[in-house]
Amino acid sequence: MADSGLLIVVSGPSGAGKGTICDALRARFPQVHYSISMTTRPPRPGEKEGVNYYFTDTAHFEALLAQDAFLEYAKVYDHYYGTPKQYVYDALARGEHVLLEIDIQGAMQVRKHYPQCLCVYIVPPNRQVLAARLHGRHTDSEEVIAGRLQKTQAELAWMKEYDYVIVNDRLAAAIEQMEAIIRAEACRCARNGNTLSRICAAYQE
Repeated sequence: MADSGLLIVVSGPSGAGKGTICDALRARFPQVHYSISMTTRPPRPGEKEGVNYYFTDTAHFEALLAQDAFLEYAKVYDHYYGTPKQYVYDALARGEHVLLEIDIQGAMQVRKHYPQCLCVYIVPPNRQVLAARLHGRHTDSEEVIAGRLQKTQAELAWMKEYDYVIVNDRLAAAIEQMEAIIRAEACRCARNGNTLSRICAAYQE
């Protein structure tokens, strides 16, 4: 029997480099994959059921909510988004690592349902670097950027609720740190009960 995989929860401000680091992590660990969320919004062009999202209607989503079927959920602009428990638990039982890139509110919901999850917060070294990155994307107005910076400052108090923090000053170093965290956590005795049993059995006379 395989030991359970890792549930990896990654948070951080917009512009922290979360997506780039997570993509690099998946390239280095074939057994790491993103969880597929469920949503009540209509599919966008090119999106596929069971690949990008599980698409459903509001009534079905709310029925699942009543059954406590989500690790975390949120309602954004009249549409629900959530992480189905069963999908994640099935993958973990197969020994696969599941990656969730979500906000702090969602991360704390996941921790409540699955306390053994691994929570990593990624943040640029200072406000000036974050501002430069946000401006460099050329996707947001000055008003939006100011709002993101203010939100980040308010969220920093939550870092102590995470298991690890990665200061993304140099991307290559941040990726190496993320890889080291996953490799170390995967070797924890507390996560490898079946492996420990097999080792002990192998040394029996």
